[in-house]
Amino acid sequence: MTEKNPADNFPAGYEVPKVWVWEKGNGGQFANINRPIAGPTHDKELPVGKHPLQLYSLATPNGVKVTIMLEELLALGHKGAEYDAWLIKIGDGNQFGSGFVEVNPNSKIPALLDRSTAEPTRVFESGSILLYLAKKFGNAFLPEDHKAQTETMNWLFWQMASAPYLGGGFGHFYAYAPIHIQYAIDRFSMEVKRQLDVLDRHLADNQFMAGDSYSIADIAIWPWYGNLAQGKAYGEAGKFLDVESYKNLQRWTAEIAERPAVQRGRMVNRMHGEPSEQLHERHDASDFDTRTQDKIG
Repeated sequence: MTEKNPADNFPAGYEVPKVWVWEKGNGGQFANINRPIAGPTHDKELPVGKHPLQLYSLATPNGVKVTIMLEELLALGHKGAEYDAWLIKIGDGNQFGSGFVEVNPNSKIPALLDRSTAEPTRVFESGSILLYLAKKFGNAFLPEDHKAQTETMNWLFWQMASAPYLGGGFGHFYAYAPIHIQYAIDRFSMEVKRQLDVLDRHLADNQFMAGDSYSIADIAIWPWYGNLAQGKAYGEAGKFLDVESYKNLQRWTAEIAERPAVQRGRMVNRMHGEPSEQLHERHDASDFDTRTQDKIG
């Protein structure tokens, strides 16, 4: 490996140490909750509602995947998909409470507890939750055809692998980092633009991600890339990335956005945006008030 001149580093004069040491409060919007160790920071039991499915989440793209899935299942008539959605304020460190860590040792939202099983079943990682719910309810939104089902899984895992470049990479350095670093923004902008092109080319020949059927692949990808395509992610990022130029992605995004279950799902555990689009906790279908129901059909 070629030795770099410390004068070429940023900030000026920075040299990579032999062993990394954690410096608390090292800047950035999430510095107060970031840490290099796992486990709980405090004792706190999780609340439990009346339904078998208990969701502990926040309306980030990963959280929205699961609430959309649950609302879609209810729209199909699966009464067993009724759920309680409890708000986890990650900015306050709720995800490091002992009860939450028991459900998800990785301390990330969303986390699901299925109390309908002989012993409560914990399910964490959003992709795993989508697949778990699909199987639990008769392979809902998971095509039976071998080719289409495999394609669904291809794109589900594509999203899980790709979105960190969008969120933790581009989103962080573009919107959240305490300083703008051109190298980092250029690096991740290039990758996100490539991903958008991957989606756009695929959707030129397919109505949905797995072909003609709406699936858990669409449910996984839309909260990340549909949100970006709508210009609702990371401030002016939509304009910066020229999302309007991806016409097939725009068509797909708009079609999914019209689904009433998607409109309900994206409201649950939401703490930002218009008050009429926020439902901090959801414990019953009636929690969507009359004004909201009229708005989303």
